[in-house]
Amino acid sequence: MAICEYTKAGSTPVTEGIRAFFTDENLEKLKGIMYSKQVKAGSYLFWEGEPANHLYYMKKGSIKLSKTTDAGNKITLYIHHTGDLFGQITPFQQSLLSYDAEVTEDAEIGIIQQKDLEILLWQHGDLAVEFMKWMGMMHQMTQTKFRDLMMYGKPGALCSLLIRLSNSYGHPQEDGIVIRKRMTNAEMAEMVGATRESVNRMLNDMRKEEAITIDNGQIVIRNLEYLRDICHCEACPKEICRV
Repeated sequence: MAICEYTKAGSTPVTEGIRAFFTDENLEKLKGIMYSKQVKAGSYLFWEGEPANHLYYMKKGSIKLSKTTDAGNKITLYIHHTGDLFGQITPFQQSLLSYDAEVTEDAEIGIIQQKDLEILLWQHGDLAVEFMKWMGMMHQMTQTKFRDLMMYGKPGALCSLLIRLSNSYGHPQEDGIVIRKRMTNAEMAEMVGATRESVNRMLNDMRKEEAITIDNGQIVIRNLEYLRDICHCEACPKEICRV
């Protein structure tokens, strides 16, 4: 889970988004079939169970993808930022969405219809290859998150989340890595499938081990290797090791 570049100020993540997978030329082809939609914070872009026939490109803002269990508990799967492409579309097949998309910051979304994407992939083989690479990365990201949740317990999942947050929002300083995005214990609990109380307890344990400190509401990672040992870090590339 390599640490990527960090922002100098604020909480805006430094990520390449889909530029890491698509050439400028093919990215322009994708943008050419998009139509834009403005969505307000607090609204939902789509709901679980709706037809999965669109892809979404984040022009600005932030969106949280989450799934609600049969018991009514919500688990956050992804947080998408400017430059990200997301959606559950399966070209040349029909399927249903398996998660909700909640807008967490006012956003502008580029929407790609499945039928338009299919035509583009038929016409441009190089774009189809890049699209397959992007889909493979998304599947790998999902697999690593389920690994975090299922294989190494709640402490492992929380340590992995902190590393992912440092990749997405971290700022290196002499005494550690400051995670510029402020998250409540309840929000972190939602991302690791735990209760707020258990997250609070695990964070206190990490503070006692001097692996982290909390400075003015911001988490500072003091001992990255401690977190990596707990979650059995596999040194995933930064495109995968992110929230």
